[in-house]
Amino acid sequence: MKRRRGLSEEERELWQKVAASAQALHPVRVSRPAEADPVPVRPDPAARLPEPSFAQIFRVGEQARPRLPGHDLAPAIGAGLAAQPVAMDRKAHRAMLRGKMEPEARLDLHGMTLAEAHPELIRFVLSAQDRGCRLILVITGKGKHREDTGPIPTRVGVLRHQVPHWLRLPPLSAAILQITEAHLKHGGAGAYYIYLRRLR
Repeated sequence: MKRRRGLSEEERELWQKVAASAQALHPVRVSRPAEADPVPVRPDPAARLPEPSFAQIFRVGEQARPRLPGHDLAPAIGAGLAAQPVAMDRKAHRAMLRGKMEPEARLDLHGMTLAEAHPELIRFVLSAQDRGCRLILVITGKGKHREDTGPIPTRVGVLRHQVPHWLRLPPLSAAILQITEAHLKHGGAGAYYIYLRRLR
């Protein structure tokens, strides 16, 4: 059996140089001690939160002006009277509105001032009730449009606006059952039907 030849000194030195410069393909892993579970970090309440962005704090309409209340306009005279409950006989009321009842007495306030018209209206209504009248007619006219030079606008037809107010005040209120605008054949918006109570 042939013996293997050993390495010479030169070969041994060369091998040591090569071995010293070589790097291992699979380095030996060093085992580390097992780490404990990480402790959860609690947020510091004193820590400042990030500032919210504009998109997060914006709300649609938040800077809009609040809606102002609308003007509380008084209703037209005819609409206000028509909205009143019917206090007289309904059949007679329908006939009156259609102009099928003939007024038993008339008062024309055309051309009178407020100071003249008020006592004349009181006298007329109470005397008509004394005579047993039920339906009477008061003509005020619709009024004329005039040039308005003051800071406060004036109503067209002062008597037309004032007469329903007077009719709701004593002593006339106790004598009256119903007030409505007259039918066109009796003056329309420029006149009023007044239905009187019976005297007991």
